[in-house]
Amino acid sequence: MADQDLPCPVTSTEQLPLTVEPTQIISLEATPTIKVPVVLAEPTLQIVLESTITLNPAATEIKRVVKNVFLNQVKLVPVAFKPIHGTDFFKVTRAKLFVAGHIRKNIEYASAECNGALQDRIADVPFSGFADIKTFLTKPILGVSEDSKTAFLNEQNGLVPRLDKFFFQNLVKYNEQPFGELVAANFFEVDFSPVITSPEGSFSTITEKIVLDLTVKVLQTQQLKLNATQQITVPPQGTVGS
Repeated sequence: MADQDLPCPVTSTEQLPLTVEPTQIISLEATPTIKVPVVLAEPTLQIVLESTITLNPAATEIKRVVKNVFLNQVKLVPVAFKPIHGTDFFKVTRAKLFVAGHIRKNIEYASAECNGALQDRIADVPFSGFADIKTFLTKPILGVSEDSKTAFLNEQNGLVPRLDKFFFQNLVKYNEQPFGELVAANFFEVDFSPVITSPEGSFSTITEKIVLDLTVKVLQTQQLKLNATQQITVPPQGTVGS
């Protein structure tokens, strides 16, 4: 047998079995305070669009259309509030949700060229709008900033004020900004040439009618106190300090 017919040698190492022992875990009751993103709302918004896209070179047949959504704005604007008893903070009970972005479309199509390569056209279809949010899973919390001004009487004439002396107090509350996350996009779409062509004819524009069901998650970082179980892992005996 020739050397080139021999199998290639492979180096292997036999693995030794390792012992496995459960690690002791001690559980303690705890009520930790955490600061985490909280879901305020998770609405599904329906966006209806119509657009016209040019194709160069002209197409004879659309093969595939791949779509994705890109968001560049998810902004919550509160419009109704309820005071939190015992504080100067408010819960938002109603808000307008502004959403803007674009649908990125990748259109693959065949041209009139005989045995030609598939053509590729990428188009961004912008959209924007707003929705009325009346129901929250967890209500947003906002604190209102305050300015106050104290005036003084003239020391020499108690009948007139001093216009050159004031005390100012300025309270600024820095709130956690609600933000958004993209969850899902469901497309319903009809693409067609504005001018009906023959089976071997070509067309250079397509009209698209799109219905997009867009699901977004609106969140705000909030501070929460939880009833939890604190767990401490206890290593085997022999560690420093045991």
